[in-house]
Amino acid sequence: MSSDPVRLTTLCLNYAPELTGIAVYTSGLAEGLADADLPVHVITGYPHYPEWRIHDGYTGLSRVEHDAAVTLTRLRHPVPRRPRLANRLVMELTFGLRAILTNWKKPDVVLLVTPALFSTGLAVLKARLSHTPTCIWVQDIYSLGVQESGTGGQLPARMLRRFERRILNSATSVVVIHDRFKRYLTEELQVSADRIDVVRNWSHVEAGDPGRRDDVRRARGWAPDDIVVLHAGNMGAKQGLENVVNASEIASAQGSKVRFVLLGDGNQRAALHALGPNPRLEFVDPLPDAEFAAVLSAADILLVNERPGLTEMSVPSKLTSYFSTGLPVIAATDAESITAEELERAGGGLRVNAGAPGALVDAAEDLGADPELAASYGVAGRLFTERTLAAAPAIEQFRVILLRLARGTASGDDDGTKLDSGATDVVLAEPEVSAPVRGVFDLK
Repeated sequence: MSSDPVRLTTLCLNYAPELTGIAVYTSGLAEGLADADLPVHVITGYPHYPEWRIHDGYTGLSRVEHDAAVTLTRLRHPVPRRPRLANRLVMELTFGLRAILTNWKKPDVVLLVTPALFSTGLAVLKARLSHTPTCIWVQDIYSLGVQESGTGGQLPARMLRRFERRILNSATSVVVIHDRFKRYLTEELQVSADRIDVVRNWSHVEAGDPGRRDDVRRARGWAPDDIVVLHAGNMGAKQGLENVVNASEIASAQGSKVRFVLLGDGNQRAALHALGPNPRLEFVDPLPDAEFAAVLSAADILLVNERPGLTEMSVPSKLTSYFSTGLPVIAATDAESITAEELERAGGGLRVNAGAPGALVDAAEDLGADPELAASYGVAGRLFTERTLAAAPAIEQFRVILLRLARGTASGDDDGTKLDSGATDVVLAEPEVSAPVRGVFDLK
């Protein structure tokens, strides 16, 4: 590093103490870069996810915090209780307008995170006016999410597609979290491939203490012969968790030992709960990080469930945490999905078709009856975490990209470091925060 360090400003709607989804990575990256002597100023929103309400203790219109070596400027914004395209647009535009009117502290490079796409678009305009290089970090493909989920209709999806293409092509550089994202951006959104780097998301959850497994199961009321299938994370539309409720009803009717556990929160939780309780279904509120890890590790099988038709829009971050536990994974997802590809690449579990509750019950029973097979999947997932989902290499990739942008070089940093877009990913301990912490390792 030079004696005159590069200054980075990051704009992101989600940040710790949200211990969920994108916030895990934005806060982890900021701390990692700060530890590498790259001064980081983060402009972010008030914590609200996945509960979709501002966390207790966060008052006022703005606040400044110092989280380790990171300076945080928080800006209040509206939070829709039931997020839809229109009210999310209001939230993101409000945050974006406030963000561009905030002092960015003369950065050498600006990192923008999407989602939120609309605030990212406003920030790109400000950065271009000041001739500051920008990097957009794509965690989800916004327009594809609207298209695949069917939440906005065809016309809004087409408009968003054009808007997203324009924003991404306006940035100096783009980082995506999967090779499939890069392919989609180049082939469908016409973003030049040489402007896109791939930095995979990383595992951020430490495995629970195996010595506590029996105690945790007893405390939760799980019988020794229960086959506990646990889904941890956001309970939103794209998860399609009605499939899990239906599977639990089948398990109950058949007298199966399979027990489905939905851990977390989200805008669909109340609707799922209203579908009706049964002995093979349990809802667990968000848990603090240590307790979360213990409950995760006390399950027998970890579940990714996606609604049918979702193939390209996002990479479920829960997989990065699941693989670190050494437990087998079942993915109820379409065969063409990124999730299916990721599971096959890791060798960490079984795939069943999305929206097929009977197949989900059968797969869980098969794994429960074959402990050797289950253990082999768990070992493969853990090895994949160590090989591909480690923290330090991913943060170093980002450091190289940002230095390259700030210094206007084509590739590599001032030490001659070459960027390898196929390098591995990143794990960071959850940051300590001075403000009150409420949340969970809830995953998108």
